[in-house]
Amino acid sequence: MTPRITPGRRSDIGVVNHAAITVGARVAKVPGLPNLFTTMAKHRSLFRGWLMFAGRMMPRGKLPRRDTELVILRTAWLNRCEYELDHHRRIGAQAGLTADQIDAAASESLDGWTDRERAILSAADELHASHNLTDAAWTELRRHLSEREAIEFLLLVGHYEMLATFINTIGIELDHQTHRQRYSKPQG
Repeated sequence: MTPRITPGRRSDIGVVNHAAITVGARVAKVPGLPNLFTTMAKHRSLFRGWLMFAGRMMPRGKLPRRDTELVILRTAWLNRCEYELDHHRRIGAQAGLTADQIDAAASESLDGWTDRERAILSAADELHASHNLTDAAWTELRRHLSEREAIEFLLLVGHYEMLATFINTIGIELDHQTHRQRYSKPQG
């Protein structure tokens, strides 16, 4: 799919957004500038507000990083969002998930997880399917998460549902594909 909105250049996204994205990419050790950020930053003020919101959950949230990555991987998989899966396979490994756990998070299976992890993954599945939790799912989730963690969990799932909708609708390309196109030398 050809992107419906292409990533912005510095003149499209502004100096402040470009600088923030550049610094963030360096810190995250991402080559080039992430297509999601440079596309979203075409709406300059909305991007800055979103970045503040998103940053409060990842990487500075109350949930342990492993749990956050499980939620993100599962939600990305449920939404068939290859862009987020591509990024969070790497980030999940940095957060301590094994390759097998990363693969399992992006599948229907709930086997092999701790009770806490199973409650988190199951709740993410239920939220995706119905945008709500049954009393039983909520009770099980709260056995493992504090009130603040539960609030963050719900917002995290909703946030990545929203991102998947944005990414999939716009047709944002995987970063390594775009960077290869932008920075490769012409043949001939």
